[in-house]
Amino acid sequence: MSEQLTGNNKLDFESSLQAEDKPELRVWLRLLTCSTMIEQHVRSGLRQNFETTLPRFDIMAQLDRASGDMTMGQLSSQLMVSNGNITGLVDRLVQEGFVSRKPAPGDRRTQLVRLTALGKDAFQKMVPEHESWVANMMSGLDREEMNELLRLLGQLKSSVKSATE
Repeated sequence: MSEQLTGNNKLDFESSLQAEDKPELRVWLRLLTCSTMIEQHVRSGLRQNFETTLPRFDIMAQLDRASGDMTMGQLSSQLMVSNGNITGLVDRLVQEGFVSRKPAPGDRRTQLVRLTALGKDAFQKMVPEHESWVANMMSGLDREEMNELLRLLGQLKSSVKSATE
């Protein structure tokens, strides 16, 4: 299967599929295409409007949702990445004053991180734009269709989880 670029410069994983291809393959590639297109648009908006990256935004979002400090392990678990993947990003966010980091009481190997006031302010400026981009991309669905899609994706998630345990 070849990947082709569409007119919007987005990867289209479905381009080589035929109508007679198995529906499981077609659904998987449709999901992958939609996810890739949404992610690329959000990445571009964050880069152009806020000079930041999606991984940095994701870290700030997790820290914003936390009720207090998070360990680096909790943060990496929430983001579904390894500790090594976030260490450099957190280091840079600390250097820029968006995140604070300190050793956990009683365990100096464990680092606790949280958004600073500067980080909260920067993140809160990004949130409305991010929400607007996502809402705009999904504006082709009405509320009923959105709820049905959410329900179906929930069923798919359960099926995937059952098959991979």
